Amino acid sequence: MDDLRVGDEDPRGLTRGAPVDVTFDGEPVVAFEGESVAAALLAADVRATRTTRRGGRPRGLFCGIGACHDCLVRVDGSGPVRACLTPVRDGMAVTSHVLGAGGPA
Repeated sequence: MDDLRVGDEDPRGLTRGAPVDVTFDGEPVVAFEGESVAAALLAADVRATRTTRRGGRPRGLFCGIGACHDCLVRVDGSGPVRACLTPVRDGMAVTSHVLGAGGPA
């Protein structure tokens, strides 16, 4: 059972939703209905979703429950929003966020 992936025939009943088209910084990302932006990015091996205002240090998914704000992204030109709390949807364009650049947070 170690080789099972979410979406395979799983005795526990885990299944994935339908695939949706999402991009991150202009690159396509495999995503499925019902998962968060953070889950899709993590599955695509994207670890950094923003950089810090001072020093440009990378930040990404940390707490996974919306408390830390480290996974901030912009969605369809607006935002910032927390990637861990934002569900993916078809056609979504997600971009990195730099704190203090172009908007709140």
